[in-house]
Amino acid sequence: MNEHEIEHLHRLTQLLQGIEVGLVVINRDYQVQLWNGFMENHSGLSAKQVRDQSLFDLFPDLPKEWLISKLEAAFLLNSRSFTVWEQRPFVFPFRYSRPITGGNQMMCQNMTVQPLQDLRGEVSHAALILYDVSVQAADRRQLTDANEKLERLSQIDPLTGLANRRQWEQALEQEFQRCRRYQPPSCLLVVDVDHFKQVNDQHGHAVGDQVLNELGNLLARSLRKTDLVARYGGEEFVILLTETRPEQGRILADRLREAVEEMVMKVPQSLNITVSLGLCPYQHSLASAQAWFEEADRALYQAKQNGRNRVEVA
Repeated sequence: MNEHEIEHLHRLTQLLQGIEVGLVVINRDYQVQLWNGFMENHSGLSAKQVRDQSLFDLFPDLPKEWLISKLEAAFLLNSRSFTVWEQRPFVFPFRYSRPITGGNQMMCQNMTVQPLQDLRGEVSHAALILYDVSVQAADRRQLTDANEKLERLSQIDPLTGLANRRQWEQALEQEFQRCRRYQPPSCLLVVDVDHFKQVNDQHGHAVGDQVLNELGNLLARSLRKTDLVARYGGEEFVILLTETRPEQGRILADRLREAVEEMVMKVPQSLNITVSLGLCPYQHSLASAQAWFEEADRALYQAKQNGRNRVEVA
């Protein structure tokens, strides 16, 4: 080997040792033949310590069967393969503690398995090329968390914390389809605050908002976990009473009406309100979820016409 070739090999060795990518070369017996600086820094094992040692003896926590299948594809089929952190967060169990990655406990990794041929053109070794993608993974997770939060917020009424109209309409459609298929008992209840305009006119909109918030809390506390209460809009609330027969729905509606009538709100002075309620049990003759709601809304209108602070059944 001449001087030029030696210098070229020296530069190449420096590059392999200093590059911010993990590089491991193993032979057909899975014994380590090359272990670069990245692997030394993150494993705590020097190249001298791992030389000619079984990769799986050095790292018993490696996903052995999975990794061997990747390596055998390289050895037998001369086939390159890839794995990304979304499928398997890490291959080598390296700790990761850079502040920029937030809550990452382990280094997230992408990996390439590359077959290496000898001078005869036969695959004699395989290279594991390891990429640290912890920062990208943290960014992706933060974005996913933010999108999930936005999705949750898009289904919540900001004033009461209840489901909003969007979530309600989705739930109503699902319940309607369930009722059409299985015919379970189910009731839809529409609740409206009586003379709410007077509350706003006499006490101000801030008081009106507090009234709606306290009413929403009362309705939520009074229902089962399987029921859904939502703020439909303005001073109107809607409730899905699943697995509820008409007579049960009427009893619950009366209890809600009485609980609201007995509720005393400090806003800041004592204030009482009443509500009117329209109840519509599911009926197979209903053509759509919207028709179901319209029947309950008509019953609510009838309760208003008949004197308020009452329940009417469609």
